[in-house]
Amino acid sequence: MLTPSEFIEAYEGIGENKAKAPFLKLFLLGILAGFLIAMGSAVTNTASHAIENVSAAKIICGMLFPFGLIMVILTGAELFTGNCLMAISVLSRKISISGMLRNFVIVYIGNFVGAMLLAVSCAFCGQMNLSGGGLAVTTIKVAVTKTSLTFGHAIVLGILCNILVCIAVMCAISAKSTAGKAIGAFVPICFFVLCGFEHCVANMYYIPAGIFAMNVPKYADLAAKAGLNTSVLTWGGFFIHNLIPVTIGNIIGGCGFAALIWASYRKKKTN
Repeated sequence: MLTPSEFIEAYEGIGENKAKAPFLKLFLLGILAGFLIAMGSAVTNTASHAIENVSAAKIICGMLFPFGLIMVILTGAELFTGNCLMAISVLSRKISISGMLRNFVIVYIGNFVGAMLLAVSCAFCGQMNLSGGGLAVTTIKVAVTKTSLTFGHAIVLGILCNILVCIAVMCAISAKSTAGKAIGAFVPICFFVLCGFEHCVANMYYIPAGIFAMNVPKYADLAAKAGLNTSVLTWGGFFIHNLIPVTIGNIIGGCGFAALIWASYRKKKTN
């Protein structure tokens, strides 16, 4: 595998290519990444919804969700959170801040579109009928929990999450075999899921899926019978109490980690 110093050198070029990529390519690969991360979110809800033991449910989610990022890496899709590593290319003066922000905006919107497409499909096409609608109740419960976070807590949980996501991407890029890339991505992502940290792209599925499920009368009735307080489950709550602070946290954590690695391992220029 690449050493950290070799990774820094390699990523300088990767970030440069990402900054210069055409709009349509970035947008389409952003949709793909959003869909794949959302698929990991849908799988964790589906696999854990009938498990009453919290620890067992967490372990199942931690074992399954990382495959979303593994698919992103192996398909070359564009993921907003992982692209925070582009700060390395900025610090190395290979790209401008505006070039990095251009990538962030295009990819973020693409990720949102991809995640929303899966959320709509699962909510309105019967996927949540599993266990007599039990999966829908779990989906709504997860969404309620995430929109009930305070702004500050969401930022901190977002910071912690994207440190691990960027470590996962670094490990995957540093590996020189497919198995190595998969293992490198798996462990850090498993850690963030088990700890309950917040990932903005995953939440682009988790929360809208719950909001859409509430628009299905059967699912709304089941949620009411389960005693869920769904008053917080609104589009305003989604953006204000989760997506915005989590995104801020993800940027701080990801770019902060990139700066730390760059400062620690960059090759010093000699006169």
